[in-house]
Amino acid sequence: MEVVETGFGNPSVLKIVPTDEVAPTPGEVAIEVRAAGVNHVDYTRYADPAGATKHGEGDNPFPMKLGVEVSGVVTAVGADAIGPAGPIVVGDEVIAYRVSGGYTDRLVAPSSAVVPKPTALSWTQAAVMMLDGTTAAHALAAVTARSGQTVLVHGASGGVGSFLAQLARTDGITIVGTTSENHFDDVSRFGATPVKYGPGLRERVDQAAPGGVDAAIDLVGTAEAADVSLALVSDRSRIATIVDSKRAKRDGFQALGGSPGQDEVGIKIRMNARLRLTALAQASLLAVEVAKTFTFAEVAQAHQLLARGGAGGRIVLIPR
Repeated sequence: MEVVETGFGNPSVLKIVPTDEVAPTPGEVAIEVRAAGVNHVDYTRYADPAGATKHGEGDNPFPMKLGVEVSGVVTAVGADAIGPAGPIVVGDEVIAYRVSGGYTDRLVAPSSAVVPKPTALSWTQAAVMMLDGTTAAHALAAVTARSGQTVLVHGASGGVGSFLAQLARTDGITIVGTTSENHFDDVSRFGATPVKYGPGLRERVDQAAPGGVDAAIDLVGTAEAADVSLALVSDRSRIATIVDSKRAKRDGFQALGGSPGQDEVGIKIRMNARLRLTALAQASLLAVEVAKTFTFAEVAQAHQLLARGGAGGRIVLIPR
């Protein structure tokens, strides 16, 4: 079985349909999916009519598959099934990212998308580490953050922000992260210095980083995030956003994309980051937090929660 989008609208357009048995061809593997990550991009593809075109689906994309990251067990392999970590064999516990149609109990994916699942993580944790983790790695690389430097991160308590703080900590980079006061503990737990967003933000950042900030990353897309970043970082090539491409184009800083055709250099950075992420997780140096798990039958509820702003952490689907 798999979940597909049957039209534009609200989560009621999500339907469960049978999955055809497909054998892997050369360079592919078949995976019994144990968990699938629920991401905002899944929701916007049918909630926003422009979303399908943006993701290359054309004028009549339905029924549309969704889900870009999963964890599971390899059940069959095609010839030359070699992943980033080496040959893949039946029985391997794996993560697959980036894939198409991850909301399914059986998935055929290119072997290039498949990496070993850290044994230190549960199936649900493993299913939600790659999109956020690789986005964080891309952002740090894009602003050329280095050991000993300080980076301002707007929206540090979200999924990408938590990975960004942890990756920065392992690299000796200091993070000053904006958030609401009720999330200060979450930001501090991952090694970042929390500051409250809102009026007076620039002054609070100055207090938190008296030596100044070397770069800024916007994960929220507010005018405040762009204004404060531009005020504090003179080199606009060291400011990046993952959400506000219009402002980035207007003011000459970086807009980062994660879909094919948007940013090919960024795609390469993200794909190259996968093995580092799994190694850090295996060494218990990367925490992955799951807030809520739903079955496929409850997918509409999962997306309703996502549309309301999430569950304070990552949302996961399991087949049953």
